[in-house]
Amino acid sequence: MEAAAGGEDGEDPPREARVLGSELVETYTVYIIQVSVGNHQWTVKHRYSDFHDLHEKLVSEKKIDKNLLPPKKIIGKNSKSLVEKRQKELEVYLQTLLVKFPVTAPKVLSHFLHFHLYEINGITAALAEELFHKGEQLLMAGEVFTIRPLQLYAVTQQLLQGKPTCANGDAKTDLGHILDFTCRLKYLKVTGTGGPFGTSNIQEHLLPFDLSIFKSLHQIEISHCGGKLIKGLTSSKHVLATMSVRFSATSMKEILVPEASEFDQWEPEGATSSCPVTAVIPTWRTLTTLDMSHNSISQIDESVKLIPKIEFLDLSHNGVSLVENLQHLYNLVHLDLSYNKLTSLEGVHTKLGNIKTLNLAGNQLERLCGLNKLYSLVNLDLSNNKIEQIDEVKNIGNLPCLEKVVLSSNPLSIIPDYRTKVLAQFGDRASEVCLDNIVTTEKELDTVEVLKAIQKAKEVKYKLSNSDKKISEDSRLTAASSKSNCSSLTVRPSSPSLPRPVSSSQEIICEETVLASSFLQSSGSTPTDHTVPQRCFEIPDSRCKNQAPASLLDSCREYGSSHHMCLDRAEEEHCVVPDPCNTVILPFNCMSYTATNQDFIQHLSALILQTVQRSPPSFTENKGSPLGDSRTTDKEDGYFEMGLHEGDQAFEFSTTSDTRSSDNIAVESVDIVKILWSFSIHIHKGLRQFASCLVLTDDMLAVFEIPHQELRGNCQHISSALKLTLCFPYTDITEFGFLLPEICLTLKLKNSDNCLFIVSDSQNLQDFYSCLHTCCSQHYASVLPSPTLYCGKANLQEFLCQLMELNCISAEDVEIKAFASLI
Repeated sequence: MEAAAGGEDGEDPPREARVLGSELVETYTVYIIQVSVGNHQWTVKHRYSDFHDLHEKLVSEKKIDKNLLPPKKIIGKNSKSLVEKRQKELEVYLQTLLVKFPVTAPKVLSHFLHFHLYEINGITAALAEELFHKGEQLLMAGEVFTIRPLQLYAVTQQLLQGKPTCANGDAKTDLGHILDFTCRLKYLKVTGTGGPFGTSNIQEHLLPFDLSIFKSLHQIEISHCGGKLIKGLTSSKHVLATMSVRFSATSMKEILVPEASEFDQWEPEGATSSCPVTAVIPTWRTLTTLDMSHNSISQIDESVKLIPKIEFLDLSHNGVSLVENLQHLYNLVHLDLSYNKLTSLEGVHTKLGNIKTLNLAGNQLERLCGLNKLYSLVNLDLSNNKIEQIDEVKNIGNLPCLEKVVLSSNPLSIIPDYRTKVLAQFGDRASEVCLDNIVTTEKELDTVEVLKAIQKAKEVKYKLSNSDKKISEDSRLTAASSKSNCSSLTVRPSSPSLPRPVSSSQEIICEETVLASSFLQSSGSTPTDHTVPQRCFEIPDSRCKNQAPASLLDSCREYGSSHHMCLDRAEEEHCVVPDPCNTVILPFNCMSYTATNQDFIQHLSALILQTVQRSPPSFTENKGSPLGDSRTTDKEDGYFEMGLHEGDQAFEFSTTSDTRSSDNIAVESVDIVKILWSFSIHIHKGLRQFASCLVLTDDMLAVFEIPHQELRGNCQHISSALKLTLCFPYTDITEFGFLLPEICLTLKLKNSDNCLFIVSDSQNLQDFYSCLHTCCSQHYASVLPSPTLYCGKANLQEFLCQLMELNCISAEDVEIKAFASLI
């Protein structure tokens, strides 16, 4: 490259032009010319007419011999012999011109041989003339001026040669026009090429150049240059605000501290050092934006000490494997480390205290534990990493300012319900977070509310399970002494909570659909695992006789209380840890029992028919005593409850209906239309939850309960263990519809305070609703006339209020307060 700049003792490098060959293009011949100046060479193509035009101008302007150019030929001009002869003659012609003009070629010859593109004198002359005409306009407009590394190289070499600034005598091509322009320019862009430039062998990224001629730069962009070959960039330290160096550097130090190669020990100005230093380097005092992306940088080195004012730093598409030295950048708020080689973020909060936007896409991250203390973070991109576990999102779930998160193209993004599970990790801020650049929908927020309630129930259960479970010996003795008294207590069952919607296949996964049964047990479960708040009241013996189930007796023994239940204590009193066996879980294998399973259909039909035929024509109120093996409890309002466990409290109906209801049940055959496996909440003088199988027939709706012992067992005999709990004709249904869209369907019965809430997955619940609507329409039943019962945007709190309002349940009830404390 030095040979291209000048020969020995400052002489110009040798110049040569050779005609290498020719090629036929359409009806004329084109000659291929190779031009060499020192080590630089390039090719030019011209037809004979171009040579003729050049010669005419040179004869006119420079008075050269007009017989120097070979004459024209009209006949046989494309013949092989003529072309070969002319090729040699044209080469001699060009070489003669180069000898005649040894220093600076005339403008017409310079353009003919492309000196203005590849040769130092021609390049500077062309650039000077361009700036003579347009320089002032460019400076006034404040536009970005684009220049090639080869042009900067040519200017640098011209200045090093120390020759006159206007060698060819044309004032327009004076080098002074370039220097005047560069001194005042504010916005510069230096763009090279990745390979040879044009038709030459010139590699621009191997050309050295000096930027010290630019005195007022505020912004500079450099790409495809040699970072180590750039000189004079630091001369703009006092004014430069934005710098971009791409496809050019192998380290940050070679750009920010080129002087570092000359000194073993250096420190930025103003810094205190306990070690001896050989140089104090001035800082980039005005630089606020630095883009060094798409380089070969492997380390964030100590050179960042020299850019203390940096606010935006882009180091994407490099080979950085460790976040380091950024603690010196106190003003840094936007950092891009995407597409590097990061594998760990341990302790990153100690280096990025005030960061607001962080891009870590395209790395090799598996864990996010280092991000949990970036309290100022607003935007975070973690796409295209190796994050597999939803739990990792907890590390960013509590960041108070986080608004945008991108987790796409990670292994966890293929997890079912990925969006809602991720959003649930943000707790109450889920509605404020935009995930994967997609605005969170109301439906997703509803699902998140359910997940949050379940998670809170799990957390409370976990805390209580780790609390002191020991009961003093005195309490045990007291409980034993009051055993007989406590057996007469009637305790209201705990209120059920709303479960999470199950998947489209109607699976209910144990860990995620377990209800908060420690607070919300069915009537046959022990109401334990929560601290009982609020007022104390006395329960009379007259209400307790022969009505408490065995589980409640056990509960009383544990509590050691006889005639009193404390609901208003000055200090909270922890009760017995809940029995996990009481958790309501819908077995997986029951999903195979559908309306297409003929054996199962016949079995259900037999159960319903047997029960209906055994019921008497007139229905009377039953106080809970079993009736035969089927344990049927007849009701005076035209339908009945069945299948209650031994000792369970039977729900009594307070109103009566006409006798048409009972007549409708007296049938000889049962035609089953639809089956739905679900979770049911029955409200009648209390709340009761159970896993259920709902059956739509041609005339009635039957509700089967799955006994608790079957839920805890191997579930191989679910069909034979089903107990018919409720059965009523469609004419007794007065209202039904979705209380919580796609999650909860509610049914109200005629002349009673009975209400049934059915919770299942969206698709199956919608299908069940459609079938129920059709069946009821055939029996002249109305369909939920009041739109006020719908909760189009209901969350769990609103759903709880609906339960209380529709069923006249006091907000002071212990069970409601316990449930409210969860959500």
